[in-house]
Amino acid sequence: MAKICIVGAGSIGCYVGGRLLAAGADVALVGRARIGSELSAHGLTLTDYRNGRWHVPPSAIRYMAEPSAAADADLVLVTVKSAATQSVADELKPVLRAGAIVVSFQNGLRNADILRAALPQQTVLAGMVPFNVMQPGPGAFHQGTAGELEVAASPALQPFLDDFRRAGLPLTERTDMAAVQWAKLLLNLNNAINALANRPLKEELSQRAYRRCLALAQTEALRLLARAGIQPAKLTPIAPAWIPRLLATPDAVFALLGGKMLAMDPLARSSMSDDLAAGRMTEVDWINGEVVRLAERLGQRAPVNAQLCALLHAAEAAAARPSWSGNDLLAALRAAG
Repeated sequence: MAKICIVGAGSIGCYVGGRLLAAGADVALVGRARIGSELSAHGLTLTDYRNGRWHVPPSAIRYMAEPSAAADADLVLVTVKSAATQSVADELKPVLRAGAIVVSFQNGLRNADILRAALPQQTVLAGMVPFNVMQPGPGAFHQGTAGELEVAASPALQPFLDDFRRAGLPLTERTDMAAVQWAKLLLNLNNAINALANRPLKEELSQRAYRRCLALAQTEALRLLARAGIQPAKLTPIAPAWIPRLLATPDAVFALLGGKMLAMDPLARSSMSDDLAAGRMTEVDWINGEVVRLAERLGQRAPVNAQLCALLHAAEAAAARPSWSGNDLLAALRAAG
């Protein structure tokens, strides 16, 4: 049986790894000692927005704090936050066996490149996790939104495809991962808005003012992508170029035409919102910041996304977490633009 190791087993890593374990795969988890203690006491309880439920008892879980657990892995899934990618790559370099497959299931655009530069003896593939995972309790992880795992197509993935199918998390292989990553980033521009709103995603996206904030951020990014000759992939029933127009429609129209975007757990929040609540550094510089860097490379400006970066950094440093209304946030973004 192929051996799989999840490096960075937080919410996404524990959920994906737990689903694989529940389906009988050979999986080791590497992450923080705090989560390891929770799993030792409670095991893994996994649920999703479609009322699915799985449980893995503590006795079936191998959870370690050191990357040495990946030494005999055939497949390594990296799910750490983007800021930790280089340090994890450096830790894995002396550990992984030559020929191991490494998949970056992380937000942002450049993590696979960082891993690839540090791990020349391994096959490193970019991947994408489209769904949100929250932790409602110790050892419990809940998939709050829809979507399937996507990864750069490679013959090296063949030995692992059945494991993911049995887990109900099939891998969709793509030959256009750069376009997929940009499309996911366009959707993730909402993470900052959701974090600043301090509301569940469904509640936030049900309000036109917040959707207009996202429309501004996406329109700015799409303009820059067009100038750069980059065509984002179509990950939703609506093409990326049309999504800002849909977002700006009145609530009743959006509920009718964009209802699938609201098909999520009513309590789900973005990972950026969760990070802000926990006092952790957010990934805003790897999401909205990528739009700002693209603008700089093109000799252009991205004032809306730059303002979202600034507001998130201010929120990270604030003594009390802000809760922006949709109208106030929209006014701040329009003033910046």
